[in-house]
Amino acid sequence: MAKLVVGTFVTVDGVMQAPGGPDEDREGGFEHGGWLPPHFDDELGGFMGGLMGRSDALLLGRKTYEIFAAYWPNAGEDDPTAQKLNSVPKYVASRTLQTVDWNNSTLLAGDVAQEVAGLKERLDGEIHVTGSGNLAQTLLKNDLVDEFVLIVFPLVLGTGKRLFDDGTIPRGLRLTDTQTFPVGVTAQTYERTGEPEYGTVGG
Repeated sequence: MAKLVVGTFVTVDGVMQAPGGPDEDREGGFEHGGWLPPHFDDELGGFMGGLMGRSDALLLGRKTYEIFAAYWPNAGEDDPTAQKLNSVPKYVASRTLQTVDWNNSTLLAGDVAQEVAGLKERLDGEIHVTGSGNLAQTLLKNDLVDEFVLIVFPLVLGTGKRLFDDGTIPRGLRLTDTQTFPVGVTAQTYERTGEPEYGTVGG
């Protein structure tokens, strides 16, 4: 059975919308796109390359798929990230796309939660979700995520799509790894542990 890993760039206040560029996703009037590049360096890039190297399959929402499919096939064969992304199996969750043309891509038809649950049963290794905010919300609401890798950037935006939004099922998490980079970014890895525990301070 495969493990489903959600790896996401987020701000300190949890915003994950449009990290890569001003026009990446302006939905909801978002005006802060492109908040990632000023904080990205080679060390963080190496970490991301290692994270990507762990993936045995990718699961993408429509917007992230379209961004990736427009860039990575043309990135050059000498780019190890391009080699990985272009060759790995990719599963695309979309209600609007009719076809997916990027190499080794499969369009998921029907109920997304059921399709992903089936993928986890059929596949081995790790299925990685990158970006794909709407898809991540669906996976969270259906309790399908096994591990989170949160790459937290040192800024607060106040508005925008958040990873842990209303409707997220309460779950306990266990911190399994943390790394800090010179640019002030931290990478925090959490495994799901089950129901949250509650108590009273001083009780």
